[in-house]
Amino acid sequence: MAFASLFYTVLLLLSAGMLRRERGLNKGEPYEDILHSTDTKPISILVPAFNEEAGVVGSIRSLLSMNYPEYEIIVVNDGSTDDTLNRLIEAFSMKETVQICRKQLETKEIKAVYKSELFHNIYVVDKENGGKADALNAGINVSKYPYICSLDGDSILEGDALLKVMKPIVDSNEKVIAAGGSVRIANGSEIERGQVEKINLPTHPLAIMQVIEYFRAFLMGRIGLSKYNLLLIISGAFGVFNKSWVIKAGGYKVGTVGEDMELVVRLHRQIKKEGVKRSIRYIPDPVCWTEAPESLTILRRQRTRWQRGLFETLRLHWKLIFNPKYKQVGLISMPYFLLIELLGAVVEFFAYLYIILGLFFAFVPIDITVLLFLLTWVYGSYLSMWGVLLEEWSSRRYPRKRDLIILFLYASSEVFWYRPLTVFWRLEGIWQALRKRSDWGVMTRKGVSK
Repeated sequence: MAFASLFYTVLLLLSAGMLRRERGLNKGEPYEDILHSTDTKPISILVPAFNEEAGVVGSIRSLLSMNYPEYEIIVVNDGSTDDTLNRLIEAFSMKETVQICRKQLETKEIKAVYKSELFHNIYVVDKENGGKADALNAGINVSKYPYICSLDGDSILEGDALLKVMKPIVDSNEKVIAAGGSVRIANGSEIERGQVEKINLPTHPLAIMQVIEYFRAFLMGRIGLSKYNLLLIISGAFGVFNKSWVIKAGGYKVGTVGEDMELVVRLHRQIKKEGVKRSIRYIPDPVCWTEAPESLTILRRQRTRWQRGLFETLRLHWKLIFNPKYKQVGLISMPYFLLIELLGAVVEFFAYLYIILGLFFAFVPIDITVLLFLLTWVYGSYLSMWGVLLEEWSSRRYPRKRDLIILFLYASSEVFWYRPLTVFWRLEGIWQALRKRSDWGVMTRKGVSK
């Protein structure tokens, strides 16, 4: 645990330093230059959708107002059993069309391709169910632009998000081959016709804790890892990739539950294989809004799936771990995800057990037990509160003092209820992975967009 605490502290310092240097650049950076530059490549936005009837129409509406010179929207209906397809057809006046595409990646059969009569750049691909990775590969086959943006069916992008996430790619002369933005919780916010009109904190305790958790994961973890090209995850909710590199790497791996992380690790391997200088970046400012589970059952399914995805990726690419051939990825990134993100749950569980049993059976002096508990509480709260402060410092998306007080209070309570829950779910995810469970589980959504 001491090693994990030290690593998190280093990431915190790196992230704070980078945010300090970049603070205020959002308003000053020449995004207008990117908007009109011939170096700004068009993007194919891929939206895999399986039973997303609650929010998919609002998500697509949000994409229509993107501030970006040229892009197409490809919704891949992955054999939905609800009304997803019909809602898309009705909302955007979709008509079946003949679409010629190169089958660069193997996928399940495509039944039909529809094109909107209202908007020239909206397509819907109706295919047999094959899972999210298969749906994304089908979208890649249909797409015609050199960059792809993967987006969840319930995600809502801010207007300048594509410009901001493409900026490091353009500035690097395309040496950055993938970039991811931040994901924020939309629960509680006022969203009309696919646009976030007013940002509010959620009212449900589980959703509030996920707001804090996302701050910590994105603003502390990914900024620090990105600085030294150590990033192994670009969230499936929002990421941009050089399509040719994705195809060279073999596309998204079908049958995985952590297809987003697995692809990024494979891209690192492809970079090493070709012996070229390429990087994968995380950009904190471009924001994608998504719906967070407010049910313990749904949240549990999500977190066990995430842990299975992590286990799966580490198992598939175990040869990278502690392998100096892959430099910082093999010697730092992969060991970090193995020892801290995966096995850290096991260590943390036994730490909780040790404190509880030590207090109950008094086989450890009570003052030592209380001290260990206080250290766990203070340090855990400290990291969560820093995540909140970094968000306030860099973005000020929750400007009301009342919101910050609520976030601080919930951050200080995390170790008493939310953290033990997530530790247990992570352990459950490891057990499921050992038993080779590979299903996604049902993720029921209420829908956040109107």
